[in-house]
Amino acid sequence: MTDLNLTRLRARFLELGLSGQPVIVHMSVKSLGHVLGGAETVLAALLESTAAILVPTFTYKTMITPGLGPPCNGIRYGGDLDHNCMAEFFHKDMPADPMMGMFPETVRLHPSARRTAHPILSFAGINVDAALDAQTLFNPLAPIGALAEQDGWALLVGVDHTVNTSIHYGERLAGRRQFTRWALTHKRAVECPGFPGDSSGFGAIADALAQDTRSVGVGTTLAQAVPLKRVFEVVRERLKKNPLDLLCPRSDCERCNAIRQSI
Repeated sequence: MTDLNLTRLRARFLELGLSGQPVIVHMSVKSLGHVLGGAETVLAALLESTAAILVPTFTYKTMITPGLGPPCNGIRYGGDLDHNCMAEFFHKDMPADPMMGMFPETVRLHPSARRTAHPILSFAGINVDAALDAQTLFNPLAPIGALAEQDGWALLVGVDHTVNTSIHYGERLAGRRQFTRWALTHKRAVECPGFPGDSSGFGAIADALAQDTRSVGVGTTLAQAVPLKRVFEVVRERLKKNPLDLLCPRSDCERCNAIRQSI
């Protein structure tokens, strides 16, 4: 396989037809194969083939679990003391969690990037100031909704819908139960409502979005783009028909079980 460079990546991404659109990106850089210049080259190619880029830069290491809290909250109170001792105070230069992959951190470090200040569910982006400004402590996923109002797209590169954060925003619009979590900041421990559920059951939505999805091979993987408004529409339709849809099948999933109990 030929090494990917900026020119080849840009050409492939341009085939998706998103040159005038903002995108929220979920990506496995490793899935592309060997890229000359690594994630920075991938970002440069996307900046030249889309209008703007948004990424989640979540920081789970700030989270703490109290001894008591609201019921049916998908969490075991008082059972994670060791984790609490290892929690870190949020600051705006905190790296994105490694679970997010290397691409969000690459975006965060770009000279033109901005990042929100949510202590758990921050976003970073380039040319998406209005979307970033939409976030509040009570509506942490608002940047996704704001991006949709700009006719934004979700771009999945080498990953599937189980990492598509936009589906969580669709769940919120559909009225699905959200959760409360807590995070450390230098001022105090902060209560963070609007925390989403588990995403490992989201793969079930792929067929329903297939007709609206643009796909192109990039390196050794597949890039898929789907309009955010259509994602929200499908999620709302599915949950109206079956309120248990898109939940994971694991019997030990506290958040999915809490949603089942609330229906």
